[in-house]
Amino acid sequence: MTALHDGLWRTHKTSDAANAANASNGLTLDDITIVDQSLLKRAVGAMAIGNAMEWFDFGVYSYIAVTLGKVFFPSSSPTAQLLATFGTFAAAFLVRPLGGMVFGPLGDRIGRKRVLAMTMIMMAIGTFCIGLIPSYDTIGVMAPVLLLVARLVQGFSTGGEYGGAATFIAEFSPDKKRGFMSSFLECGTLVGYVLGAGVVAVLTAVLSHDALLGWGWRIPFLVAGPLGLIGLYIRIKLEETPAFQREADKMEASAHQTTKTQFRETLMQQWKPLLQCVGLVLIFNVTDYMALSYLPSYLSATLKFNETHGLFIVLVVMVLMVPLTLLAGRLSDAIGRKPVMLAGCVGLLLLSIPALSLIRVGTVPSVFAGMMILGALLSTFTGVMPSSLPALFPTKIRYGALAIGFNVSVSLFGGTTPLVTAWLVDKTGMLMMPAYYLMGASVIGIVSVLALHETAKKPLKGSPPAVGSHSEAHAILRGHREAAEMDDSLFDNAARA
Repeated sequence: MTALHDGLWRTHKTSDAANAANASNGLTLDDITIVDQSLLKRAVGAMAIGNAMEWFDFGVYSYIAVTLGKVFFPSSSPTAQLLATFGTFAAAFLVRPLGGMVFGPLGDRIGRKRVLAMTMIMMAIGTFCIGLIPSYDTIGVMAPVLLLVARLVQGFSTGGEYGGAATFIAEFSPDKKRGFMSSFLECGTLVGYVLGAGVVAVLTAVLSHDALLGWGWRIPFLVAGPLGLIGLYIRIKLEETPAFQREADKMEASAHQTTKTQFRETLMQQWKPLLQCVGLVLIFNVTDYMALSYLPSYLSATLKFNETHGLFIVLVVMVLMVPLTLLAGRLSDAIGRKPVMLAGCVGLLLLSIPALSLIRVGTVPSVFAGMMILGALLSTFTGVMPSSLPALFPTKIRYGALAIGFNVSVSLFGGTTPLVTAWLVDKTGMLMMPAYYLMGASVIGIVSVLALHETAKKPLKGSPPAVGSHSEAHAILRGHREAAEMDDSLFDNAARA
């Protein structure tokens, strides 16, 4: 396999004499990946679109849940309708680890691009089909059954989406910019959620109750079809990542390895990074689901805060989180991943009670201030996790290990956060319970972050340095050569002494 591959990434070809001189130090310019900047931007955009689709559905489903309950569970009480709708929604979390176990190792064997194209089309089909399902009044019990099937398809595909998207961007990015470029992935999350919730808000405002119940609820789900085709087209046009291409020959040599064998090796050989991944994803997703999913319901159901005002505040906070997420990603490139994430964890430990106290005051300014504190702290995770998590694992198992660790943690801890917190508030009567829950998660986050090795400005495990220009490649070699010469000089001096 040659280092030059279809224009995706380039290595600087030098004279035989120059390469021979550099080779004596163990690294040549031919070993350094020079990333094509235009294709890097396309890769980031394609992955962000996939994440936006996932959270577009999340926002739509969450905010139109009352209407869906009436469409698919009309014979139940309003409370039972809502529980049944969210139960169907939660079912997708149960199959996410299964999707990660299937798509992750497969992405390490046949390529990131091909598997990410599969997850994109499955997500689009699952969401689009929800918009086509007849109501309970039309086909009876088959309506909620089909809704459940569509949600399981979505959950299964999502199991391979985030880990693959984070891996794809991380492997495409230059070492010095990996934090910033990867942060665009979570910007896609925020944009998708805002668009989903915004579409529901507009439909609710412009349509009558009967129109929304009759056909209006289908519109946001049907939009996923064209969006999915656009995203699929963009992903198909992408090239494979430099890191995966470098592993292609090695994988061909071990082509007999089965997915089952690969999965077993992942668990046995990478259990420490997997535990770190679970801990990091725990603090990331507990904060995410607490701030953006549970607290809006907490505001209206527990604190009796105006539901429309609460939704508007959450949407504004998410919009403001977009630049904060990008800032956190860029900051992690400058000072390191660990300091930024540690600041978020310590901030949650110290500020969760003040933030929730502001929210409990119940005025629009105080609620916004409390939510904004949590949103700013969440941004330290959304901006840094997409670059930190892929760096835990070597190239040959990166997609699979990340997909498994991420989805197990999300299913056990992230997706259950709203349900567990609501149950604790109900059973204990302690309205500060969400703050205590966040503080407990922050302790786990602090331990997980402290156990990490710093990865900012460093190559991914199993990969050579990745840079954005020839001048950076030359600078790396100069530094490598000078370090080698210094080591030789120290050795000579020690020998003479």
